[in-house]
Amino acid sequence: MRILKVFRSVGRCLAMCSALTSIVAAAGGYHIVKRISIPGDTGWDYVTADTEGRRLYVPHGIEVLVLDLDSGTIVGKIPDQRGLHGVAVARQLGRGFISATDPGSVTIFDLKTFAVIDKVRVGDDPNGIIYDPKTQRVFSADRGSKRVTAIDAKTGKIAATTEDLGGRTEHLAGDEAGHVFLNMQDRGTLLKLDAQTLKILETWPLAPCGQPSSMDMDRAHQRVFIGCRSGLMTVVDARTGNIVATQPIGSGVDAMEFDPKKALLYVSTGGGEGTLSIFHEDSPDKYSLVENAKTLPGARTMALDRKTGMVYLPVADVGPAPAPTPENPRGGRGRAVPGTFSVIVVGQ
Repeated sequence: MRILKVFRSVGRCLAMCSALTSIVAAAGGYHIVKRISIPGDTGWDYVTADTEGRRLYVPHGIEVLVLDLDSGTIVGKIPDQRGLHGVAVARQLGRGFISATDPGSVTIFDLKTFAVIDKVRVGDDPNGIIYDPKTQRVFSADRGSKRVTAIDAKTGKIAATTEDLGGRTEHLAGDEAGHVFLNMQDRGTLLKLDAQTLKILETWPLAPCGQPSSMDMDRAHQRVFIGCRSGLMTVVDARTGNIVATQPIGSGVDAMEFDPKKALLYVSTGGGEGTLSIFHEDSPDKYSLVENAKTLPGARTMALDRKTGMVYLPVADVGPAPAPTPENPRGGRGRAVPGTFSVIVVGQ
């Protein structure tokens, strides 16, 4: 009887410990820490965090607002813009670069004063934009012209362009070793380009990844991470083009970032209720889900502050979806509610 009582007591203790562990784990999970209100009701796209410079760049329709990463306050802006998409930062050169559909340009600005230095005409509708420190070039994925443009970040002059790639160019990533990778969204392929000549070196199919969108890299292990609109996170060996791992994600993916120090990959999907999926890189070919954190509907793009681990997602509240009509059977999306645009901050 005494042995039985001991076992029961141990069982109750283990149950209590398990419950306590669950509570602690839940408390330490990813959640919305705060919401930073941003003035204006124009659209938005890709935010960029400059961890070293402690700045967050928020393209907001007609201007880029600049926030202090530590305080969350607005410290400046680059006004008089149109059709903004993304921002690339060349900290070593003290310059920033903005892609815009107006119909297609990259605006160069000073990182300290936010003053515009120059505006470079590139291909129509530049969307994705990155800076490669090895070549000191800025690369834009020009969707309207179906090409990639390389700009010398020092001089602001166009250094190279690709031929017409024959499909919808999407996100880019550089391995900082002489190569640039590009998603062809409507073709379901990944291109590997020479960063100097922009010559296509490889064309790799990505099936079962459909509509490849967001992209980042683990440069140390030569792995390309791709967020697919078909609901997959896909990992590609940058040397062979082989798909080495996949993981399910939510709908509406449009951004992802990898933190090599923590071996964590963050993927934002704005479909449904909105989800931030966090994966751990157990090895270059194995990834495990850490958490699917709830964000907000439409929070599809994001930026990671690698100092604090905070994730920033631009979003606005959305009104009711319009009723279906014979011309539009699906009904379409609800409109953003005026005065609700903000950046939500997700952390532990």
